[in-house]
Amino acid sequence: MASIAKFQKTSASVQAITVLPVLLAISLVHMLNDSMQAVVPAMYPILEKSLNLSYVQVGWIGFMLNMTSSVMQPVVGAYSDRRPLPMMLPIGMGLSLIGMVGIALAPQFWYLLFAVVFIGLGSAIFHPEGSRIVYFASGGRRGFAQSVYQVGGNAGSSLAPLMTIFIFVPFGQFGAIWGTLFAGMAIAVLLGLVPWYKKKLAQWELEREKRLASKTLAAEHANHPRMKFALGLLIFLVFARSWYHSGISSYYQFYLEHDYGLSVRQAQIPVFLFLAAGVLGTYFGGVLADRFGLKNMIVFSITGAAPFALALPHLPLMLVYPVIALLGFIILSGFSVAVVYAQFLMPAKVGMASGLTTGLAFGMGAIGAVALGKAADVFGLSSVMFYCSFLPLVGLSAIFLPSDRKLGV
Repeated sequence: MASIAKFQKTSASVQAITVLPVLLAISLVHMLNDSMQAVVPAMYPILEKSLNLSYVQVGWIGFMLNMTSSVMQPVVGAYSDRRPLPMMLPIGMGLSLIGMVGIALAPQFWYLLFAVVFIGLGSAIFHPEGSRIVYFASGGRRGFAQSVYQVGGNAGSSLAPLMTIFIFVPFGQFGAIWGTLFAGMAIAVLLGLVPWYKKKLAQWELEREKRLASKTLAAEHANHPRMKFALGLLIFLVFARSWYHSGISSYYQFYLEHDYGLSVRQAQIPVFLFLAAGVLGTYFGGVLADRFGLKNMIVFSITGAAPFALALPHLPLMLVYPVIALLGFIILSGFSVAVVYAQFLMPAKVGMASGLTTGLAFGMGAIGAVALGKAADVFGLSSVMFYCSFLPLVGLSAIFLPSDRKLGV
């Protein structure tokens, strides 16, 4: 276990002070990036009607978005661990810009899928490099720094219902063109961050020899069977949470329309409460993890959400609003914590750790979006929402994760 502590000490000079302006800037870009991704689920009610989509087709759209960004994230992370490329950040946002134009102009389902791939690729490039910037700017306050970063992303995702209400219902599919403004702003901020990032990478390279010496110890630690089991279990937990998150963010709005008789606009409010409360949960989860431990927050975030998830399909409309807000707060309180925990398990591979927890695991969750959509077409949306509510119970297995206190946190 001492290998992690030794590895951390070698990088102390590049992380001695928390650089809040950089954290806020990269968090803003994260918000803009995930806002562009949020355009896709925000348009589901519009696209379902304008392109006459089935639930399984809706699921395929989410699958292509998440799988493209998710599967590529560990690949990008592994490559950038060896050779970071700061200029890839604005280039990746350029791909997302192309995707936004494509969504606005797509005449049919297959064109839409092609446009979504560009947004996914842009996101795959951004996330591992963005996490590395957070790592450099954290000053050792990993939970706090990662939570600031993830708050931006979750805030962007939470905008989906509001975009549906104020943009896509009035303007339809072409309203997606507004997403190009997000891409343009993100590119401008990233171009401003690139010089700082290059400077930190240069400092990081100067410590290469010290880092390589401790990296061998860290690699031995990461390859220990217990650590491999912990990483596999962590990915499984994130996978289960992603399935549930996909069920709420993608299909709960349709459930509210069909079972509660809400309009398209009205159905966005509970989904927005779930996502917006998740923004607060992400921030406080990271802050509390610095005090109470990473594993404790991961266990709380998933198992603590289970009672609310189980109750949600059976509640009267009046109680849906407060319960879904509490549910979003609790279940997303472990969002950023999972990334930091993975980085402690893989201290020599920060980019890959981020890619596995926010990338590949979410790609596995994207399979859930398709599976849930197919199940909804076959068995009905009410049945899917009922059985989906049991997914947070998987979080009970988090008790088998190694304590991060023993890892030197």
